Amino acid sequence: MASESMASAPLTLPVLPLDDEVVLPGMVVPLDLSDNDVRAAVEAAQAAARPGAGKPRVLLVPRVDGTYAGTGVLGTVEQVGRLSDGDPGALVRGRGRVRIGAGTTGPGAALWVEGTAVEETLPDPLPGSVTELVKEYKALATTWLKKRGAWQVVDRVQQIDGVGALADNSGYSPFLTVAQRVELLETADPVARLRLAAARLREHLAEQEVAETIAKDVQEGVDKQQREFLLRRQLEAVRKELRDLNGEAEGDESDDYRARVEAADLPEKVREAALKEVEKLERSSDQSPEGSWIRTWLDTILELPWNERTEDRYDIRGARAVLDAEHAGLDDVKERITEYLAVRKRRADRGLGVVGGRRGGAVLALVGPPGVGKTSLGESVAHAMGRAFVRVALGGVRDEAEIRGHRRTYVGALPGRIVRAIKEAGSMNPVVLLDEIDKVGSDFRGDPAAALLEVLDPAQNHTFRDHYLEVELDLSDVVFLATANVLESIPEALLDRMELVRLDGYTEDEKVVIARDHLLPRQLERAGLESGEVVLEEASLRKLAGEYTREAGVRTLERAISRLLRKVAAQHELGDRELPFTVRPEDLRELIGRPHHVPESAQDPAERRTSVPGVATGLAVTGAGGDVLFVEASLADPETGAAGLTLTGQLGDVMKESAQIALSFLRSHGAELELPVTGLKDRGVHIHFPAGAVPKDGPSAGVTMTTALASLLSGRLVRTDVAMTGEVSLTGRVLPIGGVKQKLLAAHRAGITTVVIPKRNEADLDDVPAEILEKLEVHPVADVRQVLEIALAPAEVPVGAAA
Repeated sequence: MASESMASAPLTLPVLPLDDEVVLPGMVVPLDLSDNDVRAAVEAAQAAARPGAGKPRVLLVPRVDGTYAGTGVLGTVEQVGRLSDGDPGALVRGRGRVRIGAGTTGPGAALWVEGTAVEETLPDPLPGSVTELVKEYKALATTWLKKRGAWQVVDRVQQIDGVGALADNSGYSPFLTVAQRVELLETADPVARLRLAAARLREHLAEQEVAETIAKDVQEGVDKQQREFLLRRQLEAVRKELRDLNGEAEGDESDDYRARVEAADLPEKVREAALKEVEKLERSSDQSPEGSWIRTWLDTILELPWNERTEDRYDIRGARAVLDAEHAGLDDVKERITEYLAVRKRRADRGLGVVGGRRGGAVLALVGPPGVGKTSLGESVAHAMGRAFVRVALGGVRDEAEIRGHRRTYVGALPGRIVRAIKEAGSMNPVVLLDEIDKVGSDFRGDPAAALLEVLDPAQNHTFRDHYLEVELDLSDVVFLATANVLESIPEALLDRMELVRLDGYTEDEKVVIARDHLLPRQLERAGLESGEVVLEEASLRKLAGEYTREAGVRTLERAISRLLRKVAAQHELGDRELPFTVRPEDLRELIGRPHHVPESAQDPAERRTSVPGVATGLAVTGAGGDVLFVEASLADPETGAAGLTLTGQLGDVMKESAQIALSFLRSHGAELELPVTGLKDRGVHIHFPAGAVPKDGPSAGVTMTTALASLLSGRLVRTDVAMTGEVSLTGRVLPIGGVKQKLLAAHRAGITTVVIPKRNEADLDDVPAEILEKLEVHPVADVRQVLEIALAPAEVPVGAAA
């Protein structure tokens, strides 16, 4: 399409400047004559108009920031009169574009210029693209006018046929800026002008659509808030009526929490955190899940005893008396608690209750076999100190959150067991028993033992942070007692943070005292018997402890007493037994059956395990305390048996190596020991540890295996009353081992009278009770040759025949 602009005769017109306003051809605008420039231009046009020549004409020129545009609009003054506000005004109609030329002179005070009218021509018929552009613009304008509600203008726009007139009609659009209108004015090509107007209108409609979407969303949000506000007001009114009916005090829930927090005796940082959560609660709605989380958290914070502490009982003698009354033996633990109380008393007397932000708590690990009183000891310690007692069972715990708590974002989140223990105790300085700490496991949920590192570290636990609370909790005044059966399963880092106290089991005398003073009265009460109705002689209790039970603790002994009392009570109800009744040792078999553990020394010599060569008695430590372990050795026939060493009895790698060392030592030192070892290379050696279903490991059976092999080769029996323990080296040295006290207690329970231990373990005899050492003949040895001299009986047959 081609469009041409043709210039006509020059025009001389007065200039009517328009400040920050643009009038396009076809527009009719009112102008205020109070403006000097406008009035001067209108008056000059009226003065220059000749009678019968038509209406006065002016040149409407936009003036932006004092600069005139290069194109103006020829305007005719249609009417002069008063505007709606009463000021003088003129109605001016735009007729056509005028390209401004040089200035000239004319009547009046107005500025006169010469200009050239711009005429627009278009081909006839219009090209299809122009026709489509016209349709698009009319559709856009119709959409915009309908959105504004200007229905009367829609028909007028539809009736405009000229391309230029249609484009100039966009001058009425209020969304166009002055610069955009000037651009339309100076665009002479009507098609380009219409395309520019359509682009401006399209952009405005897109912006308007976005604005309407935003406004709609905002309005929906406002409506929702208004509905929620209305419903809340109604809910408050309903609650108020319910409170009036029930006679409850008026008050908002969030106000109640704020008052509770401000009234509570909380540390400063905890108070600040709680008030922040109260502010969140005040902003949240009742339906928001965050509100329930905040309320649960605030309830937990307010229930914790932040500044509650029980006064320690500083009567040291009275505390020791309580411990002695409730538990027999266990002197190590009693001394440690007594020392702790004594130090606390001196610190309190000198005003040193808090040093460096830390108080004087304690972390003790009570390690020993089951049934020795580790758990019950914790309650006695709390009783002796005058503190609250809380037990935390850790057996089988595998989730780290059980110790440190869950994050509050989880559904059903709770604080950890430590925080719950403090909350249950009601004070910040209870005695917390961490029961079965060696049974803690780990999996994909974390390692609870690692989480305990901060809890049990006296240098860190004054600022313990639970994941649920996320505020500092001072645990430095808590006495932690951790119980365990074995040390091997406790991580080294955790064990390093605890003071180790070993409970190695009770002697027979201590068991009798415990049974008489504690177990028997408790079981009498549970059996519904009075204290004088059934009496157990001390000999009966001793037989129960020695022959009916064999354990480090007293649980099985208590069950035996309970069974005995139940039997007597049942016989009395059946009329077969008169009360009161005294139980003598000879009555035990009739009441609860035969003894289960008969000492080797009490058996017939022909029935003893060591009645044949190649059997030796060793000592071992298990999770249940010390125990007696037998080692059996045999030689295979040279014609039928394969050469080599065979080991049975579920032995670990360390024990298998000890057997190899024992065999190698005898092979290399057989001549020195006068043992016929020349045929060992052709005959198979079999070493067996009875109780084959029980796994066994450790180095301390080396001496026992050497003695059993030497007995087998020499034909000399191992003494029945001798038990031994110790690791052996290739040169025959006897090396130290652990668990001496537990092993000697086991030997005493089994009826052993002579025990062989390594020389370097001689210092460990200080831990063994004196009454046990009096009944045992202990031989500390440094060489395996000394063991053989003590353990082997004199030869009854020639050495060659035995081999």
